Amino acid sequence: MPMPTPMPACAIGPTAESGPGAEPAPGPETEPAVSGEPAGAWEPAGAWEPAADGRAPEPAPHGNCVITANGAYAARLARSGDGDSWFPERWTLDGPEPYAVPLPGNQPEEPGTEVHPMADGRVLIRRFTDGRHAFSLLYPTGPDTGELPLGAVECPDEGARLRLLPPAPCGERAYALAVGPFTTTVWLVAGGSFGPEHLAEIPGRCSGGVWLDRTGRMLALDREVAGRTKTVVVDLERGGEVSPLLQIADDSDDRLLLADPDSGLLLIASDAPSPGETRLGWGVLGSTLPVRFPECLRLPDLVLTPFAIQPGQLLLPEACAVALRIDSPLGAWVGVWRPGERRLLQLAAPDGWLAGSGLWTPQGVLRLPYATAAEPCGVAPLCAPVAAPPEAAADADSAPSAQAPRPGPSAVGAPRPIPLQQAPLSGLVTK
Repeated sequence: MPMPTPMPACAIGPTAESGPGAEPAPGPETEPAVSGEPAGAWEPAGAWEPAADGRAPEPAPHGNCVITANGAYAARLARSGDGDSWFPERWTLDGPEPYAVPLPGNQPEEPGTEVHPMADGRVLIRRFTDGRHAFSLLYPTGPDTGELPLGAVECPDEGARLRLLPPAPCGERAYALAVGPFTTTVWLVAGGSFGPEHLAEIPGRCSGGVWLDRTGRMLALDREVAGRTKTVVVDLERGGEVSPLLQIADDSDDRLLLADPDSGLLLIASDAPSPGETRLGWGVLGSTLPVRFPECLRLPDLVLTPFAIQPGQLLLPEACAVALRIDSPLGAWVGVWRPGERRLLQLAAPDGWLAGSGLWTPQGVLRLPYATAAEPCGVAPLCAPVAAPPEAAADADSAPSAQAPRPGPSAVGAPRPIPLQQAPLSGLVTK
């Protein structure tokens, strides 16, 4: 069926103070390989269930705390002391000790307001009022908060939505995705020469958003066309040129969740191996090997959401550690998995973890931000052990999974870490 004539999802409009622009059936893991063209954050399965209007809602592709690509700064919306209002907060993470700087404005922020840290320490904020998404840069000025208005993007179509994309690798620019009924628009909202800039118009409704290189040129989006979702690559330096990246089967929904440009490791969600059930898989960019769907990443009644891949593992995708948020009705905890180890290690998260947020160091330390009443700005380092040798691993795999307890809130409300040999393992990855 032909696509309707593309119409812009949103239109630019300056604010009154516009200034310069300174988110089993066990089967053989033999699906077709990922395309080798340059091309993550996964929304939980529940996020793909149709909303009241028949469309799938799309949450931000990052957790409650957004971290710059280099791990130097983070930003989040924090509650005031009385708990009745919200204000932006910037975290500095690259010093001897993390610390937070509040950036309150003249009035409290709405709960849906987005914040986005920049590499220079300023914080981009997106506010929605009267059908317009207004962008400003916030920065501390002594006891007050300085604000530089950048302009606004207007979404005249009632069904259009706009959200910020994950931080660009350079940290100097910020982008937003506006999704309309038939087209999706990529906007440069900070770091351009003047206000928000229209960069690309893409036929179809797009979600996701993963940067695939270190320059912020190649952007992967999950595009829905004719009822099916496939991942495409958008080249922002060639006018938004679109090329396919991930198409496992004609009738499957395939999404790219995370990608690491150093190793080429890709984390994928697809229902190709089990129609009607979304499963986690992995592949390697440019490889002729098939996408694989490990059984250890298939846990009944739990939602697994990958949120960080270990960088710096040049050409070693199977050695990369992947951090996953594990959700159950009892709470959330952390999973660590490496493709070459064939098993999922489940670990307790620190109290007050800003769930779904974290960053790996190249040395294999997972840094998890948390906030408690006693420590309102903290980062917990988690060093995940490497799996046992293959012989010991085989013994662990033979343990009956029915007897394997799952981490859950203890008497004090914190998940209990489970040793690797007791983790719920239902199978092996076939290489």
